[in-house]
Amino acid sequence: MRYILGLLIVLAVCIGSCSVIDKKKSIPNIIIINVDDLGWKDLGFMGSQYYETPNIDYLAGQGMVFTNGYASASNCAPSRACLMTGQWTPRHGIYTVSPSTRGKSEDRKLVPVKNTHTLDKKHKILPAVLQENGYVTCHAGKWHLSDNPMEYGFDLNIGGGHNGLPKSYYPPYKNVTIEKGSAEYLTDLIMEKALQFVDTVQKPFYLNYSPYAVHVPIMPVDSLLGKYRSKTPWNGQGDPEYATMVENLDRNIGLLLSKLKERNLFHNTLIVFTSDNGGLYGITKQKPLRAGKGSYYEGGIRVPFFFVLMDQIDPSSKTDVPITNLDIFPTVLDYVGIKDSSLQLDGNSLKPLLEKNVGHMVRPLYWHFPIYLEAYKVEDNENRDPLFRTRPGSVIRKGDWKLHYYFEDNGIELYSLSEDIGETTDLVKRYPEKTNELLGLLQTWWTETDAPIPTTFNPEYTNKN
Repeated sequence: MRYILGLLIVLAVCIGSCSVIDKKKSIPNIIIINVDDLGWKDLGFMGSQYYETPNIDYLAGQGMVFTNGYASASNCAPSRACLMTGQWTPRHGIYTVSPSTRGKSEDRKLVPVKNTHTLDKKHKILPAVLQENGYVTCHAGKWHLSDNPMEYGFDLNIGGGHNGLPKSYYPPYKNVTIEKGSAEYLTDLIMEKALQFVDTVQKPFYLNYSPYAVHVPIMPVDSLLGKYRSKTPWNGQGDPEYATMVENLDRNIGLLLSKLKERNLFHNTLIVFTSDNGGLYGITKQKPLRAGKGSYYEGGIRVPFFFVLMDQIDPSSKTDVPITNLDIFPTVLDYVGIKDSSLQLDGNSLKPLLEKNVGHMVRPLYWHFPIYLEAYKVEDNENRDPLFRTRPGSVIRKGDWKLHYYFEDNGIELYSLSEDIGETTDLVKRYPEKTNELLGLLQTWWTETDAPIPTTFNPEYTNKN
């Protein structure tokens, strides 16, 4: 009953905003697909020979793929806050999930910066801007930034809350509030409700489709298990239970595409597809990328990323220009035609790239993580040390060069990604001028963003190795 009431409210909003919509018939609908923990190579179109994703592969072929697409953080909550605000982490203060004191205290040399758990309402986020300009807005799936996304500009909320993962993908879901439907598996049920929204809403609309999948708990779709158990593992990918979750996600995205085409909406819908961070190392690997979720090596932040808008973005196009999910907000506003001088956005509109009016975009990209995140597989990881996926630090990428800086020991690592995508060979000593150049840019960025840097020694620290 509550869900039906929500749909009625959405319809009322549509009717109430029709004067705005009638004046802007050509503006596109917006769908952002932000998958949870999906790795850079966890899809067929990105090269996986183990996971089967025909619907996502088809969709990627209708637009432009960014092979150097990044999340703006290596774990869930900060990446999502960056996407929604269009701002770097120092501006909103969300750096991780739960406390910033992750891992054993005796292993942490510094007292980390305090983490923010709930996105401050002072930030005007993407759905609120679209809502103000006549869009009907719906969130479906994982939210993770507050108790209720409807307080931040969404007209309808399907299953979103402060929780970062479901306790179960099968009912009862326990910590996910969502009304019953014909589907039981949570990924299926969320899409069922999202399709009801798409089927009833009047244009224009914004759907933030953010399934809990493929985040843990790894709970397989039983009907698909046999197929993957008989498949040969490939390049660090071979978990059949996880593979069923990937394929089931793909099936649901296929249902969304079918609904858009059924309603003749596909040609006028800007679709953005990405993941909130890299794949979960130990469950899936992204060779040749190093490490995985939680790390600021490429495997933790490089993600699948593409844009689709028929007749404006060429199908089967591809670029190696580096981008992050900070660029989604300004790109959407550019396509919609919204100009809001009150917004402080740290990304850039990708429209000139997407429509091939320019071929390059040279700018530094930054990541800031002034906290600790413990490792979950000490015996098998590719991080700087086996105890932590990352220690407090910052990262800058400019062009093909990437520099890591660590606050505990002022350690620096420099890599040339064009020659060493796996970040295996530290070039600090070989290229001191490039090191100083990137370090100088990073230090200036710290000042401009008022980035908090941990400096207080932890008196409980005992690990001197």
